[in-house]
Amino acid sequence: MSTTRILVRGTGDVGSAVAHLLFRNGFGVVLHDVPRPAHTRRGMAFTNALFERKAELAGVLAKISHDIEDVTHMLACGHALPVTTAAIDAVVDAFTPAVMVDARMRKRATPEPQRHLAGVTIGLGPNFAAGEQTDIAIETAWGDELGRVIRSGTTRPFSGAPRTIAGHSSDRYVYAPAAGVFITGCEIGMKVSAGQSIATIGDTVLLAPLAGRLRGLTHSEVEVAQGTKVIEIDPRDEDADIYGIGERPRRIAQGVLEALQACA
Repeated sequence: MSTTRILVRGTGDVGSAVAHLLFRNGFGVVLHDVPRPAHTRRGMAFTNALFERKAELAGVLAKISHDIEDVTHMLACGHALPVTTAAIDAVVDAFTPAVMVDARMRKRATPEPQRHLAGVTIGLGPNFAAGEQTDIAIETAWGDELGRVIRSGTTRPFSGAPRTIAGHSSDRYVYAPAAGVFITGCEIGMKVSAGQSIATIGDTVLLAPLAGRLRGLTHSEVEVAQGTKVIEIDPRDEDADIYGIGERPRRIAQGVLEALQACA
């Protein structure tokens, strides 16, 4: 295991793909997130480690640790990728990461300055400006530039238009109509029918917008804000892309690795 320590913020599908690739390439990776995130694509991420203590993604095991000393032991062992919900400042103080990757993918938020968190900082997602909030930025929007390393300039702003799958775009998603606790008895990968009850937030029932399989589903009993993406349907049924590392996260992760190799 490399002595180079990398802190990846965000256990969603993009952050998990970045952590997976860097771990496989021998870096000492620590994943960080809030205790109960609303990430939906849990079959394509390490998110479930925060709820079930461990999760496996494409042959890599991640395990939660609430103790900084346990994270240190896991890094030394190299068997599993450590996931922590400790305060970010405490994590930085304990591990002094050489690299920090912000993979939280906060599409509508203005990124805050983070160059003080590590020797090299990398921002993923809309509105990052290389040399401002982070040292380097990676393009995350679909297109020919997906995964491009940006050392000067900004990533593209959030477009709001998801990629079309089998003729369906934004209609594949359900967003929280109000803030509250998301409750569901469904599971990732389940087949559903259009109009089927999937979850509730308070007294509001959330229905499947179309038939297919549940590609994305926020974990039950998670507090969500109004407008949070909580359900995603893949209309391709048997050909649905539910598990493993998706094309877009993979290309973004390759961009991060390319940036690190150039810094070496």
